[in-house]
Amino acid sequence: MKFKFDNIRKSFVRVFGGSVLTEDFFLKNMRFVIAIVLVMFLFISHRYKVLQQMTEIEKLQQELRDAKYESLTISSSLTEASRQGEIERRIEEAGLELKVTNEPVYYLDK
Repeated sequence: MKFKFDNIRKSFVRVFGGSVLTEDFFLKNMRFVIAIVLVMFLFISHRYKVLQQMTEIEKLQQELRDAKYESLTISSSLTEASRQGEIERRIEEAGLELKVTNEPVYYLDK
């Protein structure tokens, strides 16, 4: 048991002490290790950028939904206000002496 613990301790000290980086294997493959580290940084930064864009997209979609509902509300109130019965009621409330004609409209041709 003591033998395994000593081996683990020595390996741990070697890796975190930095002496593993001076070994022949790492020196030969240093370009590859640096390339792998750069690719990892690129993946991490790309993921962060994508998460920011997804948050922005969700925010804009919510604003679009709100604008659609507001447009629908305004359109329905305009439709209600432009009905003939509503117009007649508002004319009576205003006290104007306008009446709906029962005669058809005549068009004059040249």
